[in-house]
Amino acid sequence: MDDAVGLTERVTAAARVAQASQADDDWHAYWTLARQAVEGDGGQVAWQAGTRLLQSPDALERMVGCDLLGTAADEHERLRAGAATALLALAEAETAPLVLSSLVCALGRTHDARAVTVLVDLSRHEEADLRCHVASQFASVHSSLPDGPDVRALIRLTRDRDPDVRNWAAFTLGSQLDQDTTAIRDALWRCTTDEYGEVREEGARGLARRHDPRAVPLIAHLLGTDSWSHNLTLDAAAILGVPELLPALAACQLDPAETDRALAACDPARRARIQDDAWKIVLELERLHPDIDAALSSPRYASVHELEMTVTSRQAPDARYEAAALLTRADGDPARAAGLVAADLARPAAAL
Repeated sequence: MDDAVGLTERVTAAARVAQASQADDDWHAYWTLARQAVEGDGGQVAWQAGTRLLQSPDALERMVGCDLLGTAADEHERLRAGAATALLALAEAETAPLVLSSLVCALGRTHDARAVTVLVDLSRHEEADLRCHVASQFASVHSSLPDGPDVRALIRLTRDRDPDVRNWAAFTLGSQLDQDTTAIRDALWRCTTDEYGEVREEGARGLARRHDPRAVPLIAHLLGTDSWSHNLTLDAAAILGVPELLPALAACQLDPAETDRALAACDPARRARIQDDAWKIVLELERLHPDIDAALSSPRYASVHELEMTVTSRQAPDARYEAAALLTRADGDPARAAGLVAADLARPAAAL
């Protein structure tokens, strides 16, 4: 018996146990075995076992084949294109929902844009669970186009009859993708009136990430309610970073640390101080090490706390720091923060 055949038998047996019991422990054991299968040999044995199982007449074995290929692709980038090709071939004829769910998740792990067409087709499947999987995987497999077929599918799924599907679609569209169009904003705005609370909050956060002014009163309202995820709402407030939210933040009794982050982002004086101190780190670094380049970048969809500093040096690989976190390490002292970075640069490259 070769290794691929032995692995096939072990993983398939674990899958049958989990499928029969539907117990979390059994599914955990199955996935542990699947992850172990891709270690060590570059995923080759798992690749052989997975591709063989895709040809099985047994739906559960095809499911296992998808899981193995997806796990191998997740761990070994060089296997992704081949895994996607095999999975896309299976998608042409596969009809079993059990297999399709695993196939969709496996395609997501390949990060292969060729899978967009398959996911769009399956976004209309009658099984709500499968539509949930599709909505979630558009974060990993997408066209990057402002009005791509994946974006249009997600907009449609925000109006799905199933609340979990709408929730996943709102989360992926609003928080996982960065496209910003009128159609996307309109879809997120519709989500803010959804009967399902989680969908409303995902819609509000998606608008906040795009700095849509309509998000300000929505976030202020959510800060004063028993929302499903206070940290999500506080993060949205920090991304907006507008003083109009200061009264609601001052009155809310949520996570103290996260609330303070949002307050710092929304308070013009504190926000300016964080940005000023970040520049002081850059200037001090350039004084200490004239041979390096240090730059700041501020992602549009992030708060001031995610102001990123990139340091480029001929002697070490590029290093990246979240400026606010670096200042916290240095007890708020920009000169000390620059010293910490300098110390990092002096360490061996393998330790960075």
